[in-house]
Amino acid sequence: MLVTQMVKVFLAPFRNQLYHLSLWRNGPAPTNSEEFFNLNHSAACNVIERCFGLLKLRWAVLRSSSFFPIKSQNRIVTPCCLVHNLIRREMPVDPIEDQLEDTLPHPEIEGDLIDIIDTSNQWTKWRNNLAQQMYADWLANRGY
Repeated sequence: MLVTQMVKVFLAPFRNQLYHLSLWRNGPAPTNSEEFFNLNHSAACNVIERCFGLLKLRWAVLRSSSFFPIKSQNRIVTPCCLVHNLIRREMPVDPIEDQLEDTLPHPEIEGDLIDIIDTSNQWTKWRNNLAQQMYADWLANRGY
């Protein structure tokens, strides 16, 4: 499969655990390290989607599928990010951000999409340790 060949490292969420941020809103707090990890994984995905949404609004070259090699794509995206950050630093009010909410799709990701990428034992162990440490830190900060 193309995805498996391209991705050398993928930090997958835990299967059979709550994942979508919408399920956590006004709901119960995570009850274990796997749920807490998935909550943070989902939040990180939302931040990344928002960032790329802003970049696509600003830079037309990022709006459609690219047929350039991955190395060339990186050489396009990175300068777009750098110039975007410069604009943000110099313009406290960015009119592009006002357009963002209207253009971002809010798709529901099906759980079976995660199944197409195989994770290695090494990365699974690393993810498990990371999840346990994150959850322990979160509990400690909450006074448990």
